Amino acid sequence: MSQIALPLDWPVADADEDFLICDANRAAFDHLKRWSVWPVMATILTGPRKSGRSLLGRIFVRKTGGRLFDDAEKHDEEALFHAWNHAQQSRKPLLIVADVPAPMWTIALPDLRSRLTATPHVQIAEPDDLLIGNLIMKLMGDRGVAVPPELPQFLIPRIERSYVAVQQVVDALDRAALSHHRRITVAMAKRALAEAGIMRRARYRDNG
Repeated sequence: MSQIALPLDWPVADADEDFLICDANRAAFDHLKRWSVWPVMATILTGPRKSGRSLLGRIFVRKTGGRLFDDAEKHDEEALFHAWNHAQQSRKPLLIVADVPAPMWTIALPDLRSRLTATPHVQIAEPDDLLIGNLIMKLMGDRGVAVPPELPQFLIPRIERSYVAVQQVVDALDRAALSHHRRITVAMAKRALAEAGIMRRARYRDNG
């Protein structure tokens, strides 16, 4: 796993070295990297909440000089329509970040609907076990909390496989470390997650 994209935005950081590229976001990353050859100078990026889609968008805009519409479904349709047209005219890319692809939105403006329907769409997927483990270790390190290397192996089968769950786990472990004023252990993590109500029955047996 190369260190380019971290799909979480705590703490807020827009530097490439704060990211982890993985199978969940590689296709989206590769598509954005090739923006100069897009036939349509716009792309819709979707993905789960806390997947780093906004963070990736900010880095993309900084590198390309393009424009970002985050939470695009909530934006004024006329503004998005004119931004789409301007992107084609100026050849400066437009990145549209949303929860779902445009055909699933309620779009009142017919011209905008037709343009967004023709706009390429890329997606960030839910994290796999490897990414979950790396995220937990990276985010705990960012908060200055020391954790044992065996902690991810214990946690991965016992938490929901989602970016939101990773954030909840990191928050709970951070609170436990602050409360006990000492290094996190597997036993402490087990208690902290049980108290937070986010510990589940293991999805599979631990190795060994």
